[in-house]
Amino acid sequence: MPLIPGTTAPTFDMPNGTFTGLASPSRGSAQTAVWRIHLNPHAAGAPHTLTHEEVFVATKGAALAVIGGDEHVIREGDALVVPADVSFVLSNPNGEPFEAVAVFPVGGKAALPGGEPFTPPWAE
Repeated sequence: MPLIPGTTAPTFDMPNGTFTGLASPSRGSAQTAVWRIHLNPHAAGAPHTLTHEEVFVATKGAALAVIGGDEHVIREGDALVVPADVSFVLSNPNGEPFEAVAVFPVGGKAALPGGEPFTPPWAE
C-alpha cells in the first residue's frame, strides 16, 4: 500500500499525549515504522531503552530529551537521534504542546526498566 491516508491512521492516547501510527507493518510498510507524537504541555516522559536507533524530527514546540544522562532540548526543525541500548526519556516541560515525527526500523522494540522488550502498538 503506497499511500496511507492520515485520516485513517490509528491514534493511541497515553497519559502524556497522543501517538498516531502512520507507516508500519500493519499498514503496509515492510522496513520502517513512522508515527506522529503529540506531547501535552508539562508531560513527563517514561524512561526506556530501544533495541534499534530511533530518529525524531520536531515539527512544533520544544521538548527535553535525556539520552544516557545527557540533556538535549529539541526544537521545531531539529532532528534527534537516539541510539540503541541507551536510557532515553522524552518530556515536555513547556506550556505549549510538542509535536514530532518518529522513525524506527520495523522489528525494533522498546523496554521499560526491568521489563521485557515490546513493540510499541503504533509501530506494529
